[in-house]
Amino acid sequence: VYQTRNTPKVVGGVTAECRAHAVAFYERFIDTVVPVSTTRAAEMTKLLENIFRCVNIALVNELLVLGERMDIDVWEVVDAAKTKPFGFMPFYPGPGLGGHCIPIDPFYLSWKARQYDFHTEFIELAGKTNENMPYYVVSRLMKALNAHGVALNGARVLMLGAAYKNDIDDMRESPSIKIAELLQGEGADLVYHDPFVPAFDEHGVKVPSVDLTADEVGRADVVLVVTNHSGVDYAMVAERAKLVLDTRNAMRAWAGDDKVVLL
Repeated sequence: VYQTRNTPKVVGGVTAECRAHAVAFYERFIDTVVPVSTTRAAEMTKLLENIFRCVNIALVNELLVLGERMDIDVWEVVDAAKTKPFGFMPFYPGPGLGGHCIPIDPFYLSWKARQYDFHTEFIELAGKTNENMPYYVVSRLMKALNAHGVALNGARVLMLGAAYKNDIDDMRESPSIKIAELLQGEGADLVYHDPFVPAFDEHGVKVPSVDLTADEVGRADVVLVVTNHSGVDYAMVAERAKLVLDTRNAMRAWAGDDKVVLL
């Protein structure tokens, strides 16, 4: 498990003396300090790290959408590809990016690049692909409901998870916000459960919280898994839900059931 101490820290300085002081400071509580030549190189290092993840997540998200049309399980494909011991790093699709780094940093660099008469088209395309995922989630939800003879307008939707990733309480840039906005715009009766997020009131989007009980799951027309928190009783959800759309592959064990649909 990576914590503050065992995560390497990249450090630059305005001058060599500045860098030396920064290295000396971080070496007091960081196991590995990586000095680079300038503060600009240090900042670009962080941008590269986040853009690398953004672009690769966009790639698998695009393959996910294609995989639906081709009837290919992209989750299975990624798991198979990662068995190659070199030249491949697994990234997984999902409902969209979240957090304070990956959804934002690429566009900061794109903005800065324009000051140098340069357009980061590849980076911006990846950002657009990821930003479109909440819309794709809602379209898949509508399709799944239609297959069960239920319209989204008026349907009770129980959204499992609100945080942008599992087992944290951070809502910053979470795809759940846009998904909730779109579902409410379509007339869905939306509620959510997140053991880490007691209230959902973000950017004008408010969603009532409910306990995750068998009755609540059974009451919903569809359960939408947005965040794969580890403490959720997915077996109970699989047993009691009328329909599930899982955007995080959290319920693969029950995917053979017609009512459990993987994104």
